[in-house]
Amino acid sequence: MKLEKKKVCLEIVDCNLSGSSFHDVNLSNALLDDVNLSHLKITNACMHDVSISDASLDGMTINGVAVTELLAMYRAAQASKS
Repeated sequence: MKLEKKKVCLEIVDCNLSGSSFHDVNLSNALLDDVNLSHLKITNACMHDVSISDASLDGMTINGVAVTELLAMYRAAQASKS
C-alpha cells in the first residue's frame, strides 16, 4: 500500500509493518503502544517533546552513545546530589 501526499488518521491494531519505510512523514501527536521497534533506524528527525517510558532500551543509541549508559550516569549524578 502506498499513501502519498495524504493527510489521514490511521488506527493500526495487531499488524506486522516490519520492513516498512516512512519518508517525510508527520507523526506528531501519534501514540505508539506495545510496539516492537527493534532494529529501527531514525534519521533526520525532529524529536522535540518525545517521551519514552516503560521501554527496553538495551542496545539503543543516540548519536552513537548508549542510552543505558547515559541513564546510568544521570542516575549516579542525581544520587550524588542527595
